[in-house]
Amino acid sequence: MNLTSSAFENNGPIPSRYTCDGEGVSPPLSWGEVPAGTKSFVVYMDDPDIPHFVQEKHGVNEFDHWVVFNIPPSVLSVGEGEEPRGTPGRNTRDGVGYVPPCPPDGEHRYIFSIYALDAELPLQAGSTKAELTAAMKHHRILAQAVLVGRYARR
Repeated sequence: MNLTSSAFENNGPIPSRYTCDGEGVSPPLSWGEVPAGTKSFVVYMDDPDIPHFVQEKHGVNEFDHWVVFNIPPSVLSVGEGEEPRGTPGRNTRDGVGYVPPCPPDGEHRYIFSIYALDAELPLQAGSTKAELTAAMKHHRILAQAVLVGRYARR
């Protein structure tokens, strides 16, 4: 399975358009090489490079910027500024939807992850990434892919 964006290359810089310094819209994503038997996709974006004060404030080791699950297997992309068709999960700001990169210190990595699952997950809208990953343990992950973007405020 693969995950790409027409806006930036893997391990490349995320254009400011997709950050708090620009329009703050979500980047376009597409995925392919989907395994047979896929019943749903999970997509999320997180920042593992958050500083200690953010970890303490939110009680997390990474900042979840975007969480969407139960994306139908017929959906193979999401357009710029769009939410994937599926069930929105809760981000670290305690809302749903895309939270643009806005690192308070230096360059951060933003990891977009996709999982192809053998089932839909029995979760409600607004579930956290922790709840999502716990539910995923009870199902088979058929494939997964990541796309890493980097951003530092200028």
